[in-house]
Amino acid sequence: MNSNIWNEKGATLSVNNAVKEYSITEVEIIDAIKAGKLQYKLNYAHGNSYYKLVRSEVERFVISKYGESYLKKQKQRVEKEIINNELRKLRKQIKLLEKRKIELETEEKSTPPPSRWA
Repeated sequence: MNSNIWNEKGATLSVNNAVKEYSITEVEIIDAIKAGKLQYKLNYAHGNSYYKLVRSEVERFVISKYGESYLKKQKQRVEKEIINNELRKLRKQIKLLEKRKIELETEEKSTPPPSRWA
């Protein structure tokens, strides 16, 4: 396995994220690690340890256990969640921008135009 893969963005994921993204259990992951199907690295964040896995290996494991259609459905579900979160953020931003626009328009109406001859 290429050692650079551990540093590539998106090429690895934590056990917690693997559980969320692929709807598999921690026990399944640990069993796969023990069976040599998944490599891992022990990482630390804010003093807490966690296992880092290679995404492509997790995907191969999921395919071997549940099939390719299951993996595709899980990826679609995750992508849909990402899209929905982004849409929620954008709707919130639109509301804030519309509110600010109304404030500016109200302020504009109440401010008299500058005198040309002053």
